[in-house]
Amino acid sequence: MSTDSKPDNSKQPSMMETDVGVDSEKLSGKLDADISSVALDAHYDPQAVARVLRKIDWRMLPLLGFVYSISLIDRTNLGVARISGMGKDLNINIGERYSIASMVYFPPYILLEIPGNIVLRWLGARSWITICVVGWGAAQTGMAFVPSWGLLCLTRVLLGAFEAGFFPAMAFIITTWYKRHEVQKRLAIFYLTAISLTGFSSILAYALQLIGDRGGLRGWRWIFLLEGLMTIVLGLLTWFFIPDFPDKNTFLSKEETKLVLDRIEADRRDSLPDPITLRKVLKHLCDPFLWSCGFMFMSSTMPAYTIAFFTSILLSGMGFGTRDSLLLGAPPYVAAAISCYFFAWISDKTNRRAIWIFLQSLITITGLMVTGYGNLNGVRYFGLFLINMGASGCIPGILAYNANNIVSHSKRSVSTALVVAFGGVGGIFSTLVFRQKDYPDYIPGIWATMACQFFMILLLAINTLVFQRRNKLAALGKRVNEDTPGFYYTL
Repeated sequence: MSTDSKPDNSKQPSMMETDVGVDSEKLSGKLDADISSVALDAHYDPQAVARVLRKIDWRMLPLLGFVYSISLIDRTNLGVARISGMGKDLNINIGERYSIASMVYFPPYILLEIPGNIVLRWLGARSWITICVVGWGAAQTGMAFVPSWGLLCLTRVLLGAFEAGFFPAMAFIITTWYKRHEVQKRLAIFYLTAISLTGFSSILAYALQLIGDRGGLRGWRWIFLLEGLMTIVLGLLTWFFIPDFPDKNTFLSKEETKLVLDRIEADRRDSLPDPITLRKVLKHLCDPFLWSCGFMFMSSTMPAYTIAFFTSILLSGMGFGTRDSLLLGAPPYVAAAISCYFFAWISDKTNRRAIWIFLQSLITITGLMVTGYGNLNGVRYFGLFLINMGASGCIPGILAYNANNIVSHSKRSVSTALVVAFGGVGGIFSTLVFRQKDYPDYIPGIWATMACQFFMILLLAINTLVFQRRNKLAALGKRVNEDTPGFYYTL
């Protein structure tokens, strides 16, 4: 293991040195290979690097994935509660009450994303994450005792407020530990752990509602109560085991921490945090790329929320009973987990993001058409698999695409929060376009979701053209990307 505080790059000719003077055709052909070689490994023993990365992976990814799965379950279990008796007990089937109860979660979730990531660096990951998890667990527990749909909406607002700080914090933390072309697999493992467990939430909910009318509570109330209490216990556990930023971690030795920081410094030169100021926040918010990633994330989360909120309802509309509607909701998530990891693996292996996001968007569009217009229930059910496979893979893909193309902790903090906030916009959009009056086919909602996919493809194309041009100019010495010499955008 090296003892140098900085990687020795003296033996590596810079991109600028090797490409100045070559003609544009040769430059275009060799640029991609050169970009992939920029991220050095700080001259550490590969076995030492692999050992430290495994240690980080096992400490970070399973725990964060499990906590996020609880987050997804807690925010999306309205659908299973509705068909388990809540709709009748709270009169939530009247008009657009269900869509409103689903939607009110998102405004506080959106508005508190950026403030949450700023507080994260101030309080530290352990304190902030514990506050978030215990807080939304308490809100979830309160949903078990609401006497009316209005108070249900209030608990949903509190749920959104506490969950707002969690996902952007997790994405922010994960991206600070790894090199750019190691990120998507880690985000995918984190996310697929969550969606795999979430997929079985309908089975869990079915088992919980079988408790029936016990202890003065209806079966659907037991879903909220037990899942809420489980969340609170998990929140207390995060206090002891949650990882922090690399420079503040306590589970690695000093030598291992130095290895991590050296690798990041060699890759993108932002291993240590820079102060977050209002001026920096406003400057980062003026970058169009951050907003394009936000809109793409919105487009990817819309079908994901559609699956989460409406799968059991769509299956019910196909004629399946309560038991089958809940149990059949799990298999599409298993397929999504496999697809999500495959695309993450190939994306990291090829050092490409946009092309694989594009292909997954096409899978989502195909699934929407099959579910919306299939004549047989089996065919429409298969469409749910395709929707979930495409949308679920795009979510970590876009987070990695965003993280790969920015530099500095302050910009990473702002961009991650902004992108995830747009995911909340996708959730609002989903709850509003899948209207009760369109039940059971929801064709207008299907078309609105497809429109978002076409919008995402357009933004991917624009970003790719812009980044290709900027990379070529940087290779010719006519531009410095992200104010960081030697930095090249990931396409």
